Amino acid sequence: MAQFVDWDLAAATAGALGKSGPRVSYEEATEVVADLRRLTDEAAGHVAEYTGLRSLVAHPPVRIVDRRDWAAVNIAGLSEVITPLVNRLSGDKQPGALTDAVGSRLTGVQAGTVLAYLSGRVLGQYEVFSADPGQLLLVAPNIVEVERKLQAEPRDFRLWVCLHEVTHRTQFTAVPWMRGYFFGEVQAFVDASQAGGDNLLDRIRRGVATLSDTVRNPDSRASVLDIVQTPGQRAVLDRLTALMTLLEGHAEFVMDGVGPEVIPSVGVIRAKFNRRREAGNPVEKAIRKLLGIDVKMRQYAEGRKFVHGVVDRVGMAGFNKIFSSPLTLPRLDELGDPGAWVARVHGPVGPVSAAG
Repeated sequence: MAQFVDWDLAAATAGALGKSGPRVSYEEATEVVADLRRLTDEAAGHVAEYTGLRSLVAHPPVRIVDRRDWAAVNIAGLSEVITPLVNRLSGDKQPGALTDAVGSRLTGVQAGTVLAYLSGRVLGQYEVFSADPGQLLLVAPNIVEVERKLQAEPRDFRLWVCLHEVTHRTQFTAVPWMRGYFFGEVQAFVDASQAGGDNLLDRIRRGVATLSDTVRNPDSRASVLDIVQTPGQRAVLDRLTALMTLLEGHAEFVMDGVGPEVIPSVGVIRAKFNRRREAGNPVEKAIRKLLGIDVKMRQYAEGRKFVHGVVDRVGMAGFNKIFSSPLTLPRLDELGDPGAWVARVHGPVGPVSAAG
């Protein structure tokens, strides 16, 4: 069967279209890599102490990557997930009936265009698709570029970023069922699509095309939400949105909770970084909206507020009950009402200190 996406072409497109990073000497680059490795280890200790969560599975060391490498890792991960889903959805169709070489090359160019854009913005990522339990990536040129634009103290900014990303690694390695649950929801999304009259792969292709068109032409007004068409898919999307909001908010809560103790300039960094998130010319804003980056930014704030509200009520140890099982994860409507989650999971409780 022909590929749904020409992954080699996607990687080549992302590499060709990705912007070059900031100018640094070889000595500076070497120092940045060593610093990020050291600060990742330091952040791991702070995160474990602050959250009370400990990794239960072995994880590979952090990978310090450039923009091209980041795109390549994500393309490899997406291929690992999407290819089996395409094979499953194709059923017993004859080779080439589902897609063809022209379509796969077109989708490859479109996917590469989107990843090229994102590769210049992502500071770090816990990538879960390509390997179990996942791998922590830090995009060195982007971290250096942002710290320079913010005029931040390099050590402080780098540790601040590491705190956020190490928290994500902890979420997946201290909660061994998390990765399987996430993959299960992706599979549920695919299963729900089969109840609709339209072909999921056609919709995915249209969604990728929409994203690519928006990166190239920000005046495009199409919506990527067009790929979500069945009630079953919307229900799955609600659960995934609740999960991602929790994970992002938890990481924000931890980085800001640890920060004042170990990062002298954290207040200045947070203020400048928030202004950077909110800023942007109309082109940038249009692309962010279509790529879902604006949604992610809201998840940071909404999720942090939810975590803060839960910790205020039941302490950190009480909050960690959220990771007991998928049944204790917050529902979408509970994210705006921490008390509702506490009542459902803990029952009536009195005031508890943040120390739990």
